[in-house]
Amino acid sequence: MEGEGGGGGGAHYNPRTVEEVFRDFKGRRAAILRALTTDVQEFFQQCDPEKDNLCLYGFPNEVWEVNLPAEEVPPELPEPALGINFARDGMQEKDWLSLVAVHSDAWLLSVSFFFGSKFGFDKVDRKRLFNMINEFPTIFEVVTGTAKNQTKEKPSSANQNGNRSKSNSKVRVLDGKSSKTIQAMEEEGLEEEEEEKEKEEDEEEHGETLCGACGDNYAADEFWICCDMCEKWFHGTCVKITPARAEHIKHYKCPSCSNKRARP
Repeated sequence: MEGEGGGGGGAHYNPRTVEEVFRDFKGRRAAILRALTTDVQEFFQQCDPEKDNLCLYGFPNEVWEVNLPAEEVPPELPEPALGINFARDGMQEKDWLSLVAVHSDAWLLSVSFFFGSKFGFDKVDRKRLFNMINEFPTIFEVVTGTAKNQTKEKPSSANQNGNRSKSNSKVRVLDGKSSKTIQAMEEEGLEEEEEEKEKEEDEEEHGETLCGACGDNYAADEFWICCDMCEKWFHGTCVKITPARAEHIKHYKCPSCSNKRARP
């Protein structure tokens, strides 16, 4: 492929709007996440320390590739970390994957803001692009499992609503309204608040769950499966498990846990 090391996935691809750059980011991110999770055994094998400097590329079409860096100097796009294969056998596998993940996060941001600079994004566009990207957990957070922990530590929306309700009650009293008026106002919105609370509690119960492969949030209309070893949840489509197949699996092991057992 011209402009990026490797052989395919986006020659002369130039996203020009915030939405197009964000779509480019999501495609590259999905590709790298696949390399470091569901395809980790293949990725590990391709990063042979005996080979020359290798890089991990993610392409907009969600295809990943381990290849030599671009020959152009300077390259058409920022290049990912060079020589990731050299450290493979000198570190614990999880530490090595975490290191590759950190460098991949930096590369994804550099590519996105390279496009932003190239096509003249102003301050508002750059901020919007960053906020869109920041809605996703980093590759490092997904690979290390810290994304789910951070989500749990955030204050729940139910608690935030409770704080607002307490604050509003105080304001009503200070405004001099009678207890009868306050009670009427509270009863009027009681049913609506209860329905909203139930909805929020359901979202909180499931919304904290992130797919161990792609890092996206739980969705009620999608099939998920949990690894009995690491207890991470995965979209069925990400690990190629269908609901019918899952019925015949007594103890499910995700690709990462299966690979750990296979290698001495």
